[in-house]
Amino acid sequence: MLRTAVIGAGYLGKFHAQKYARLASSHLVGVADINESCGQQVASNCNTHYFSDYRDLIGQVDAVSIAVPTAMHHAIATDFLRAGVHVLVEKPIASNLSQAEEMIRLARKKQLILQVGFLERYNAALGSVADKVRHPRFIESHRLASFKPRSMDINVIMDLMIHDLDIILNIVDSPILDIAANGSAVLSETIDIAQARLSFANGCVANVTASRISQKSKRKMRFFQKSSCICVDFQALKVSHFFKGEGELHRGIPAIECQEQSYQGSDALRLEIEDFLLSVAALTPPRVSGEDGRDALYAASRIAEIIQKTAAS
Repeated sequence: MLRTAVIGAGYLGKFHAQKYARLASSHLVGVADINESCGQQVASNCNTHYFSDYRDLIGQVDAVSIAVPTAMHHAIATDFLRAGVHVLVEKPIASNLSQAEEMIRLARKKQLILQVGFLERYNAALGSVADKVRHPRFIESHRLASFKPRSMDINVIMDLMIHDLDIILNIVDSPILDIAANGSAVLSETIDIAQARLSFANGCVANVTASRISQKSKRKMRFFQKSSCICVDFQALKVSHFFKGEGELHRGIPAIECQEQSYQGSDALRLEIEDFLLSVAALTPPRVSGEDGRDALYAASRIAEIIQKTAAS
């Protein structure tokens, strides 16, 4: 059984703590947070100990989840990695690429697992199309959410769009040739709505839209490839597969068939944490590595830079 802890007892951290507390492969040693009231409550609910200083957990744990504001990811992760502790850090991996690279180098040097919390990689609907999405030529994604003050420390690209960037980079598996982007700050001081177009060396093009000021939430991605289109609804846990059927709809126009499947009842966060603990136990690469986190951060940073330069000109 692995000794575990959660650093950060906010919105995401409390869910991490709940999963660790319930898994047979985990002994949740404690929860750390600078907010004593919040930390004590989560620790009590999970029948574990509260720590006001995360450093007090060093020497007591084998693996940790880090679910604190992005600006603190690098400092906390490197403290644990230097101490020989495996790390699952929420996305984005760090505030900038140099911090991400240092975390990756340190994990390699210490032969430790560094996993990044891209929860959608464990979405059952996305997982079901892994063998169907082979060579997409065009990808379209929309990730829209209502305004939530808790994520104002980062822009919408780092907050929401980065999920889709990670998925697209993983599936396309080809170098980015060009990025075009636009966006705007609306309710906050940072970018609240953004759209980007990524062109890849293998010819694939992806249009990615993210907003945190929408009235209705939406998390969908469409993969267009030869003779088919696969639509993944991350929110409804549903896949719609449109493909060329037999016969003709009209002269020379093929009939289109559709197969739909729902994947209700899956627990993406539990699967993510189970994968992390399995990787730690076996010292095998996690599904979402530090390198994956760095690559998504690179794309997100470039998009933000392009938008900021456009706004300044």
